[in-house]
Amino acid sequence: MTHFKTLSRRSALLAVAATVALGTFAGVARAEFPDKPIELIIPFGAGGSADIEGRLLAEEMGKILGVPVVPVNKPGGGGAVTYTYVKNAAPDGYTMAWNSTSILTTTNLGNVPFQHDALDHLGQVEYQPMPFAVKGDAPWKTLKEFADYCKEHPGTLKIANSGTGSATHLASLAVMNAIGCDAIHLPVGVKRRNATVLSGEADAMNGPVSSTRNLAKAGKIRFLAVPSSKRNPLIPDVPTAEEAGYKAELDLFRGLSVPKGTPMEIKAKLADAMIKAAHSPAFVDFADKNGFTVETMAPEEFNAMLSREDAKVKQIMVDAGLYQSEAKK
Repeated sequence: MTHFKTLSRRSALLAVAATVALGTFAGVARAEFPDKPIELIIPFGAGGSADIEGRLLAEEMGKILGVPVVPVNKPGGGGAVTYTYVKNAAPDGYTMAWNSTSILTTTNLGNVPFQHDALDHLGQVEYQPMPFAVKGDAPWKTLKEFADYCKEHPGTLKIANSGTGSATHLASLAVMNAIGCDAIHLPVGVKRRNATVLSGEADAMNGPVSSTRNLAKAGKIRFLAVPSSKRNPLIPDVPTAEEAGYKAELDLFRGLSVPKGTPMEIKAKLADAMIKAAHSPAFVDFADKNGFTVETMAPEEFNAMLSREDAKVKQIMVDAGLYQSEAKK
């Protein structure tokens, strides 16, 4: 009987030791982030500039992290579907959002019941201007000529955008407000925005330089100004709106976000991989060819920038009657 009790005690001690060992092993395994594929959720459909840029960044980050970073398109609601999905995901580093100015537009528009800071932001990857453009054979050669014509023909000119409350819509609102133009805004979608200007259905648009520069090079559209604080080195001959005499400023940015509460060490590892991937030869070469500027920001700097841009986006929406206060509760 005593021998049996001794064996039972030994078995119990062995079981406890095994449990401790397994727990220790599991802790080590958890510390070795990442050990499985990571999802990069893209807010817009396949084939657009956001999708192509995001996929290349994912590929380069995968090389650095040693696991696949898998792009997944979840379009809808101007980014609302993606940001909601990532907000509700486990805060373990295995789900990221390829954010953009849409993280500010969709939250202020009321497409989601939360603010941009409901997610944790890893940093900025790139930015690009959204030039104000007209058809290549349009009569307006400068922003002032367009402004003068609009004032003489109020409520007649049509400005295409990617969707109500989108970054391109807000850029157009900023420009129209600055030049005092009463225009008709057409939410035609990303795929039709350029086409409506080329066909003459719309008179002008603001579009990301990465998706419009080739059209400008071919003479099919003409850039009149960029609503930016400075000229862009990729289109150095295009003046800023302020140089043309009008104060309008709103650029498009892209970066990465993760669910709130993701551990600091995981965020640091992802942010480091993001910055290295953004400065990889493949990504920089792609940026040079496609018209956007790689300018990385670490989390602290990026969050400060988001706060400034959020105030700007909110004011444009308030002026246009688009701001939904419910999104700020």
